[in-house]
Amino acid sequence: MIKPPSDQPPRPRRVPAAFAYEDNAQPLRTETKGPVRKPASFGDQIVLTADEDDPFLNPERDTPPLPVAVPRKRGTSFGKIALGAFGVLFSLAFGLWTDSLIHNLFTRADWLGYAALAALAIGILAVVAIVVRETAGMMRLAAVQTIKAEAEEAILETKPAKARALVKSLETLLAGKAETARGRATLKAAEGDIIDAPHLIALAERELLAPLDRQARGLIVNASKRVSIVTAVSPRAIVDLLYVLYEAARLVRAMAELYGGRPGTLGMLRLMRDVLAHLAVTGSIAVGDSLVQQVLGHGLASRLSARLGEGVVNGLMTARIGIAAMDLCRPLAFHALKRPGIGDFIGDLTPTMSRRNPGDKS
Repeated sequence: MIKPPSDQPPRPRRVPAAFAYEDNAQPLRTETKGPVRKPASFGDQIVLTADEDDPFLNPERDTPPLPVAVPRKRGTSFGKIALGAFGVLFSLAFGLWTDSLIHNLFTRADWLGYAALAALAIGILAVVAIVVRETAGMMRLAAVQTIKAEAEEAILETKPAKARALVKSLETLLAGKAETARGRATLKAAEGDIIDAPHLIALAERELLAPLDRQARGLIVNASKRVSIVTAVSPRAIVDLLYVLYEAARLVRAMAELYGGRPGTLGMLRLMRDVLAHLAVTGSIAVGDSLVQQVLGHGLASRLSARLGEGVVNGLMTARIGIAAMDLCRPLAFHALKRPGIGDFIGDLTPTMSRRNPGDKS
C-alpha cells in the first residue's frame, strides 16, 4: 500500500451515495376506448402442425402424388359390333377374290395356279403365326392384370393359402428374369414359415419386384433425359412431337417386357391407349401447380434458356408416361415399396440445380 507524503494532509474518504436516473424519453401512452378485454385462454383453438406435414420441413410433400393408372374397362359397344361385321364381310370378299384369282391362273397355266396356292399357303401360315404371337402377348398382359387383381383380394384373406398360390404364379411369371433369382431363393426358403397373407405378399413384392423397380426407374430416367436433350436442340416442333411419341412407345414396350408381360402389336396398342387415356383424364401437360412452383423455385427461369426449359418439361412429361406404364405393367400394386413420383426425377433432369434446404430462408 502506497502511503501519501507526510507533508500533505490525508484526503477525506468519499462516502458512497445514491444517484437518481432521470429518463428524458417519455413512455408512449395508448388510450383505449371501450371496455378493457380481460385475459383469456385459447384452449383448443391452437393446432400444431406435425413435422411430417410441415411443408417447410418436408418440401417433397409439395408435389402431389400422381393418380394410379388402371386399365380401361372394355365391354361390348356398337363400334366393336360394326367393326366385327365389316371385318367378316371383308374376309368373305377377299376369299371370293382369291378363289377367282386362283381359278383364272389355273385356266392360263397349271404352274401359275400352283404358285398362287403356295403363296396363299405361306400367307395363311404367316397370319396364323401372327395370331398366335398376338394371342400369347394378350394372354401375358391378362396374366399380369389377373395377378394384380388376385393380390388385392388375397391381402384381405385371413388364410395364406391364396397368397401362397399367388406368389407361385408371380414366380412363374418372373422365372425368366435373372434379377429375381435371389428373391425366388428367399421365397423358396420361407415356404415352411408361418406368414400371414399381407406380409407374404409384401415379402414377394420386396424380393421379386424391388430389383425390377430399380431398372424401371433407370428406363424412365434415360428416356426422359433423351427427350429433354433432343427437344432442347431440335429446330422444329414436329420433330419434338415425333420423338416424344417414339420414346413413349419404346418406354412402354420396355416396361412391359421388364415386368414379364411382353406384348405383341395389338397388346402394345392397347397399352398405349390405356396410358394415353390415363394422361387425358389426369392432364398430360399440366403436371400440377405445386410442381411448376417447385421447378421455378429451383431457378429454372433464371438459370436455363427457354429451349432447355422446354426440354425439361418434355422430359417430365415422358417421366409421367413411364410412371403410368409402370402402374399398368407391374404385376403387384405398390404397398410395401414406395411408388415413384414426378418429384423423384426433377433432380435427374436438372443435375446442376441444388435442392432448396428446409432451413434455407432465401
